[in-house]
Amino acid sequence: MHTTIQSVIADSIATKQQLLADESLLQKINEVVDLSIACYKNGGKILFCGNGGSAADAQHIAAELSGRFYFDRPPLFAEALHVNTSYLTAVGNDYGYDEVFARMVRAMGKEGDLFFGLSTSGNSPNVMKAAKDAKALGMTVVGMTGEKGGKLREVADVLLNMPSNDTPRIQECHLLIGHLLCQIIEAELFPK
Repeated sequence: MHTTIQSVIADSIATKQQLLADESLLQKINEVVDLSIACYKNGGKILFCGNGGSAADAQHIAAELSGRFYFDRPPLFAEALHVNTSYLTAVGNDYGYDEVFARMVRAMGKEGDLFFGLSTSGNSPNVMKAAKDAKALGMTVVGMTGEKGGKLREVADVLLNMPSNDTPRIQECHLLIGHLLCQIIEAELFPK
């Protein structure tokens, strides 16, 4: 068991080292930070979605923005689109699961807002549908995926494709980037 623990930690570190060494990806992360700050400065909101572990990451990042990250400050509008289970189950039942995020994007999104679609494969049909609807509304679409990017590569304005095809390592990087976003957004919008 000790060997497995060391191996998993080493794999996680190696993936993050690849992320750190990828100048193009670091520039894209910086671009997303800038887009997020501009969105908030212009009175916009940020919407997140994903399934399973990606839903948990989406909710985690949204909570850090709408609540607080490092210090007390005014809330920022950030929402994970799956958090209303009555809505999610009703829309899934009445319209199909592919529609659960897209319908909420159409209800909440507007031009100038930012949409984050988290999908390790980049191929989740409900995330894809929401991304397409967000784009049609004039929202900026950020895809957070694994190395290949999947179909989300074709829709995203900015693709943050992590340097891995291993779901746990991808999700660990997604959360790292989410924390980076929260830290920099909070510091830029609420300087001490």
